[in-house]
Amino acid sequence: MDFFQYRDGALFAEDVPMARIAQEVGTPVYIYSRATFERHARVFAEALSGLPKKPHIAFAVKSNPNLAVLSLLSKQGYGADVVSGGEMARALAAGVPAEDIVFSGVGKSAKELVAGLEAQIGQFNIESEEEGVELAQIAAERGELARCALRVNPDIDAGTHEKISTGKKDNKFGVPIDQAVAIYARLAALPGLEMRGLAVHIGSQLGDLAPLEMAFLKLGELLAEVRAGGDTVTHIDLGGGLGVPYKKGEEMPSPAQYGAMVQRVTANWDVTLMFEPGRVIAGNAGVLLTQVVRVKRNANRDPFVIVDAAMNDLARPALYGAWHDFDAVEPNGARMVANIVGPICETGDTFATAREIDAVATGDLAVFRTAGAYGATMASSYNSRGFVAEVMVDGDQFEVVADRILPEAITAAERVPAFLKDS
Repeated sequence: MDFFQYRDGALFAEDVPMARIAQEVGTPVYIYSRATFERHARVFAEALSGLPKKPHIAFAVKSNPNLAVLSLLSKQGYGADVVSGGEMARALAAGVPAEDIVFSGVGKSAKELVAGLEAQIGQFNIESEEEGVELAQIAAERGELARCALRVNPDIDAGTHEKISTGKKDNKFGVPIDQAVAIYARLAALPGLEMRGLAVHIGSQLGDLAPLEMAFLKLGELLAEVRAGGDTVTHIDLGGGLGVPYKKGEEMPSPAQYGAMVQRVTANWDVTLMFEPGRVIAGNAGVLLTQVVRVKRNANRDPFVIVDAAMNDLARPALYGAWHDFDAVEPNGARMVANIVGPICETGDTFATAREIDAVATGDLAVFRTAGAYGATMASSYNSRGFVAEVMVDGDQFEVVADRILPEAITAAERVPAFLKDS
């Protein structure tokens, strides 16, 4: 459920008309609903409330790193799963306690490892033995102990898009599960590391719980092997990946179904479970509001609805062929079949092809739904376009939570070197 609903023929974000935001902030603009974020956070936490030990839930910052979003979720008791030093700094700036931050990611630099130690974060998820050795050396030299989990690759196909699959043996993430016992033991023997857990994450936008259950069962077997070897495991990070419906009527596993599966599979593990939800919290909590520039009609094919949002604002359709429902802000009841495209000089700047949509005309407002995750965070300035603004709505009020960055501001950060001026 979200709080983007029609009232008297016009689309609202909670109690704010979309048209008002367009008038005051301009388009394109991302719009987030506080009530939707809070509801999703609460529903996910409630789905895990039956676990024997209180779980640790860390929002996947990469899905939406806006400071307002991170602050909101921190107030809901969520930590932060980060994959870069920049994301860690954002989480801290938003008020997330350092002990609730989990640092994941396959390519942590030495500088980022030091930053994590200096901040005294709660856990490093180690992606390779080499990374663990480097972290151990840095921590030992500082006279510190880094709390760590070893991420394993269970070689399971999550059944999602190949570019967001992370648990197959040919993916770059984690250590091979058949080598994990030995690697864990070697790392546990190093000064500077407190090896306390295992971690797994097999992909994003999962529409079936079976691959997740298979991965968790494998992890349970690994847990028993590690303990049988004499090493301690007190925490297990089960990652994230639960999918959300992008199309009207699409069915996805609910958090309650996911929680019941987790409780059944992990009943005898005797660990603190950790989770990294991202899309399931943020996806339907945001939309991208855009305006129709013009409708271009060709004699032999469906018309092009050209909008002012582009692939640099919302990259998912160009990158993954992803679907986002497209709805008029003030639909008139008529329908049309059209190709929805942006102004970027790329054929790839296409949001939908031969899609039946609300009939729209020049100047009309429309939204791309389910844009709260992997939306603004993946934006670029391609074609010398600026960066889109972001707004958060709370009841009948809203505030800009990320300024629109204009092209001239980006240009101002560049310079022509003296050796070119002099030539």
